[in-house]
Amino acid sequence: MLRYAALILLALLIALEVKLWAGEGGMRAVWQLEKNLADQKAENQKLRQRNEALSAEVQDLKSGKAAIEERARSEQGLIKPGEVFYQVVEPPNDKKPDNGNP
Repeated sequence: MLRYAALILLALLIALEVKLWAGEGGMRAVWQLEKNLADQKAENQKLRQRNEALSAEVQDLKSGKAAIEERARSEQGLIKPGEVFYQVVEPPNDKKPDNGNP
């Protein structure tokens, strides 16, 4: 009788171990959640850095005319009175790529 009780307890212990390691909410799920958490923290750090850069740019635009002037020049192509604007245009490359065939 003691032998059967030990076998039942052993089977129960094995079933619980399987559930712990492979079942729903088990260690595999915990490891996956930890990986997802690490990935999300890395993404949050990237976004935090981008937000800080954008915030610094907003502050610069609010406080100084130099940043506004630079943006107007680069994005709108604006020039000051008395300046001369030169635009260099490269000719299109009409050569076909050489693929080794004559």
